[in-house]
Order: sequence, then structure tokens, then C-alpha cells
Amino acid sequence: MSTHAITPAEPRRWAMFVILLVGAFLPPLDFFIVNVALPAIQGELGASSSAEQLVISSYAAVYAVTLITGGRLGDIYGRGKMFFLGLIGFAAASLLCGLAWSPWVLITGRILQGATAAIMAPQALASVQAIFPEAEKPLALSIYGAVFGLASVIGQVLGGILISADLFHLGWRAIFLVNLPVALLVILFGLPLLKETRAQSAQKLDPVGTLLATVTLSALIVPLIEGREAGWPWWTWLSFLAFPLLASLLWRYEGRLSQKGGSPLLDPAVLRAPGLGQGLAIVLLLYSIGAFFLLFSVYLQGALRLNALSAGLVFLPFGVGFLIGPLLTPYLRRFVGNYLSAIGMGCETLGLAGLAWLIANTMTGNPPAMLPLAVLLFVTGLGQGLAMPTLVRMVTGRVAPPFSGMIAGVTSAALQISTALSVAVIGGIFYSILDNDESGANITHAFIVALLAMAVCLAGGAGLSIRLIRRSSGLSSAQASLSLK
Repeated sequence: MSTHAITPAEPRRWAMFVILLVGAFLPPLDFFIVNVALPAIQGELGASSSAEQLVISSYAAVYAVTLITGGRLGDIYGRGKMFFLGLIGFAAASLLCGLAWSPWVLITGRILQGATAAIMAPQALASVQAIFPEAEKPLALSIYGAVFGLASVIGQVLGGILISADLFHLGWRAIFLVNLPVALLVILFGLPLLKETRAQSAQKLDPVGTLLATVTLSALIVPLIEGREAGWPWWTWLSFLAFPLLASLLWRYEGRLSQKGGSPLLDPAVLRAPGLGQGLAIVLLLYSIGAFFLLFSVYLQGALRLNALSAGLVFLPFGVGFLIGPLLTPYLRRFVGNYLSAIGMGCETLGLAGLAWLIANTMTGNPPAMLPLAVLLFVTGLGQGLAMPTLVRMVTGRVAPPFSGMIAGVTSAALQISTALSVAVIGGIFYSILDNDESGANITHAFIVALLAMAVCLAGGAGLSIRLIRRSSGLSSAQASLSLK
């Protein structure tokens, strides 16, 4: 398999990458920033509880199901072009959200935000394979991981700050309108700077495959996101049953298209790369921590009675760890190689288990001791920051550069599916334990159980990661032995 970069000596590659990273930063930021604004939105627009849920879930669902298409569009039509089209669309959708005069206008804006974010977001990850030489890819992926993680945590804090500041008396609308000056600056500085890259062998978009992939992912993601709030009605179980059938139909169609010399959205030959399936399974386990942000907020505000801004600030040690971890990754990999992914998930396991122990040994209604709480959150964030870029490199590095957009979309979609699974399964455990008893003691108990469930998933991911690395090392040794003969 060829691993050469399309433009290995591009002198402006780091400046280009910084511009593209805005596409990695804005989508998770706009997912998390809305959480703290929901009470203010409900108060002004009179949104029902189901409409409030749709403000978050419509964005998450549309974003997740269109990421693969967004990545493939970059391969075919150019990553820079798709980035700017996605960014302009995202800014327009943000303006609609900021001007929304009813809940359904806001939900429409969120759907458009999700679709345009999915076109914009994969281009940064795809560009790592396309414009960087092998020696620089670990650092580029580490920065990508830091930006992705930082956006997730900053969203919790920035939303509270913007609403509290009430800039120009905009209230909650500022969390959407702040995207407009960011987009304008990126367009002004980025247009003359960004050099186009694309896959030379790509022919055209696969419309049938795109439709099948969207329907298939929707059958899994929509019920995961909407099911618990809706009480798991019949259509959610029908969707789950349809998912494997649709996935099989998609796989067979794409295989036939590839054999005919077409340009499939998901090339089965590429996705059969050794270890890729196991790597994506580890990605799914890595983001089992996705429910942590929601459930920790419920614990802080429901059991400890903190306000939105104070609760957001508690996340900062996690964010600091998530920022430092990826920046340390290129140096630590020199000593432990890809085992850094397992070490990172091991740190997360210890951090979450330690947090469960600390909360269990704290008097109900009282906040845990701040120093051990900050240390445990930092260790958890550090572990996520160490594991994510290493694991992403293990996955994306198994695919040739012409398919970097496709695998970037697949990897990003796997992260979103993992988050949805985590919220549905681990969040479901949490709310089942609550069972309409939202006393501080019951919320605390449910959160401890959820923390331990996340720790078990991450421990399993660490074990699978070690197995994949050993298997890959054995395969490489066997190939080297054969070449010598």
C-alpha cells in the first residue's frame, strides 16, 4: 500500500492545516455550547421539552449520518473547496439559529448546521494524510486531537460566559452569532492561503451509495439519540432491526460498484485493510466517555446545585489534560509507540474509577475535595488526549492517501456513533437508576454506576488496542521475514 503524501513538501502545509482546524473546532463546540443555553432558549421561545431535545439531537443526528459523505466530497471535488462551502453554509445556518423566532426555526437552523458541519469537519483530518510527510503526521494528528478535545470542553464554559455576559443584549443568541466573525476571518485569511488537494483517481460522487449510507446510519443513530426521551417506541426497535439489513445492502452495492470500476462512497476493498475493523471497534470504545459530559453536568447541577457557569468551570482540569495529552504524544510515542493508545485508555479507566471512589466517599450533597477531583479529571482528560491521536493515526494510516477523506469521514462518524451509543446505553443505565427519583443521593448513586460502566468500556478498549498492536507487529515481522527470503 502506498503511503506517500500527495504534496509531501508543501511549504505552507502548517498554515493550511491551521485554517482547516477551524472545521474540526466548530462542530463539537456548537454541540456542547447549546447544553447550558437550553433554559434560556425555553424561556424566550417557549420551547417544549421535546423541542428542546430536538435542538441538540437534530444537530447530532444529521452531523453523524452525513460525515462520510462530507469526507468523500473532499476526496472528489477538493478538500479546500468543500471546507469553504461547508464553512459558509455553517455560518449561514448559525445566523438562522441566532435570529430564530420560534423553536422550529431554531431546529431547522440546527439541522442545516449539522449538514454543513459534516462537509467542513472531515477535511482537516483528511488533509493530514494528503499534505504531510510521514515524519510530521504524528504531530499534526496530536494537534488535531488537542483542538477536537479543547472544543468539547470550551463549549461547556463559553456557553455560560456568553449568556452571563449578555453581549449587546443578545442573550442565548450570542452562542450562535459568535460563529459569524470566526467564519469571516477564516475566509479572508484562508482563501488566498489554502492550496487544493483531492484524490486523483476519484471519478464522481456515488449518489445511490450516499443515500444508502445515510439511511443505514440514520437507522442506527436516530433511535439511539431519540429513543430514551421518546420512551423507546416501536419505531426505534424497527430501526434497530433494519440496520443490519441496510448495512448488508450497502456493502453489497458498494462491492458491485467497485468491481465495475466505479467510485463507491465506501470502497469495500479499502475497508478490508488488515486491522481496520478492529481499530474502528476501539474508536467506538474510546468515546464511551461521551456520556460523561452530560451526566457529570447533571450531577454537578442536580446533586450539588451548581449553576451552569460554575459547573462548566469544573470541567477545566479535564480540558487542560485533553489539551496537554496530544501535545505530549509525538514525544512519548518515541518510547512506547502505538501502545500509547492503550496507556491513554488505561489512564482514563483509572481516572473514572478514582472519581467514582471519591464521590462514593463524599457526604451526599457536598462537593468532592477539589484537589483530588481536579487531579482525577486531569488524568482522565490526559488519557483521552494521549489515546485519541494515536488511535486515529492507527486507523487512518491503514488507508492510502487517495481515500483519506473517506476514512476521515468513517473515523469521525465512528466517534459520533460511539457518543450516541454511550449516551443511549450508559445514559439509559443512569436514568433507569434515577427512575423519577431526582434526589441528590440517587443522582450521585446513578452517576457512580455510570462512571464504572465507562471505565469498563475503556479498559476493554485498552485490551483490544494492545491485541491489535501485537497482531500488527507480528504481521510486519512475518512480511519482513518473507521479503528477506
